[in-house]
Order: sequence, then structure tokens, then C-alpha cells
Amino acid sequence: MTHWEQFPFLEYLSRQAAQNGHGAHLPPLKEAGKALGWSITRVREELAVAKALGFVEARPRVGLRRLPYTFTPAVSLSLHYALHLDKEKYFQQFADLRKKVEAAYFHEAARLLTDEDKAHLQALIASAWEQLRGNPIHIPHAEHRDLHLTIYRRLNNTFVQGILETYWEAYEAIGYNRYTDYTYLSKVWQYHERIVQAICNGRYDEGYRTLLEHTELLYHRPFEGDAPTV
Repeated sequence: MTHWEQFPFLEYLSRQAAQNGHGAHLPPLKEAGKALGWSITRVREELAVAKALGFVEARPRVGLRRLPYTFTPAVSLSLHYALHLDKEKYFQQFADLRKKVEAAYFHEAARLLTDEDKAHLQALIASAWEQLRGNPIHIPHAEHRDLHLTIYRRLNNTFVQGILETYWEAYEAIGYNRYTDYTYLSKVWQYHERIVQAICNGRYDEGYRTLLEHTELLYHRPFEGDAPTV
């Protein structure tokens, strides 16, 4: 038996999707149980798995509806479990994956950005510096996350988006967004500014090289716990 065959309810959902299209309402649970030869109790158990993976949603008076596919819930659940086993080991491994994915897709992603996207990146830079130079100082974490995800937002690759979104969820879940070394954060945002300037001026090779330099900060950072900030 293949791994896929162990989850016949997911196969049932995929068949329904092929027949009815994206976002279509799915048959009632009783009908699903009849098609699969299952009790309602078992259908509900399998439905819980599908909901956790982001495949479907169930609402009162609306019923069961299939959602557009996203990779994020599946990889996020798996990483969340791994972090409970060994936070440092598995976060660093996933961070390395994220770093390599960003590098691999940088040129393609940067060339797809619109003028509106570029203006948004510039606004994020301005907001971050305002917070870092304010009194009191604030950590521009929301801008940090938004900047990285915005650069890759136009990629038509669900799996890349899932990896990048999950990285930031994990980053926040384990508290790395609370890192506060001012000198180091300033250096990080100097790199961010250079990357954005290069993208806005169409100097993609320069932006790529700066991104690689930026990620190397991870290995030369001062330590407060073990918090990476790139």
C-alpha cells in the first residue's frame, strides 16, 4: 500500500475537486461516508486531517468546501512537531533550506515585482529605519517578514511560498523576533536597503550578491540566546 492509499478520504476529495473545480462545495458527510463505505464517525476523523492540512473548511449552514491548495499548513505542522523534538537542530536545518530557496529564486522573483511592489518595499525600509531610530527604539519585525515575503510574492510556485511562509511562522513561534541587538539590527537593515535599491534599479545581480552577503550575517551575529535575525 502506498502512502497516498492510506488516506482514501484525501483521494476522495481530489476526485471531487477534479469533477467540481476549485472552491466548489463538497457533498455532505453522509454522502462521503456512503461513497467510501465508512461510518460518519470515521469520515469526521478523516475530515479533521484534511482541515488541518488546509484542504477543506466546514462552516455551519454553509457545509463543506474545498479550499485552494496551499503547501503551508502541511509543512508548518511537520516543522512544528520537529521543533518540539529539537528546536535548535531543526530550526537551523529549515533556516538553511529557506536561505537556499531564497537564493535560488531571487532573480526570477525580483524580475516579477511590479512598481507597486517596489514602492511597498521602499516603504518598509523607511518604516524600519523610523522604528530603529525612534525613542524608544522598536524592533521592525513585521517589516522584516513582509520585506522578505514581498520579494517572492509574485512567484507562481506554491511550494516555494509554503517554505518561506513557514519559516517566518516558526521564527516567531520560538521567539526569534524579539532579538534586540541594535548594532546588529542596523547592519541587517543596511543590507535590506541595498537589496531593495538594487531591485528597484533593475540591478538584479547586485541584489543577489547582497542577499548572499546578508544571509552570511547569520553566522557572524552576536548572540542573545540563539536568535538569528536575517
